[in-house]
Amino acid sequence: MIWQQAWFWAAAGVVLAALEMVTPGFYLLGLGFGALIVALLVWIGLLGASLPWMIFVMAVGALVSWLALRRWAGIWRNEPKIWDRDINDN
Repeated sequence: MIWQQAWFWAAAGVVLAALEMVTPGFYLLGLGFGALIVALLVWIGLLGASLPWMIFVMAVGALVSWLALRRWAGIWRNEPKIWDRDINDN
């Protein structure tokens, strides 16, 4: 089946990451990273042909990358980011 191919998961990851540019937030980027993790594991042979396991690994990878992106972006507990100075101030 098509989901057993690493290129399918890599293409899905790239498309999801590209769609992130037109949507707010980090949710599609996390799913894209999850799909890229699955592509890597399928490519090196660590993940077999089981679709439920692939979806599970993608979900876990997406959750971990989503939490890392939220930590990196500085947003935690739904707090808005407050800017102390304007870009035009010197």
